[in-house]
Amino acid sequence: MKAVWNDEVIAESNDTIVVENNHYFPKGSVKEEFLKPSDTHTHCPWKGEASYYTLHVDGKDNKDAAWFYPDPKDAAKNIENYVAFWKGVQVVS
Repeated sequence: MKAVWNDEVIAESNDTIVVENNHYFPKGSVKEEFLKPSDTHTHCPWKGEASYYTLHVDGKDNKDAAWFYPDPKDAAKNIENYVAFWKGVQVVS
């Protein structure tokens, strides 16, 4: 699977985990040069608190387009150290 935004491959892995129709990519498969930490946090009742990244590619920002769970609840431990995408990021095989 590949996560693509602004004509750039942001992440690529054959080992994604699908949760609620979102592909979570192993952190090591994500190109960190495109990630800028965000102050945004949201809460999921069963996964825990999510943190976000803004994507920065070729001079353009996509605010909070990637998220992860730094300390997921037990029910979501399988996505610890994984990153998911939305807001126009295409996930393709």
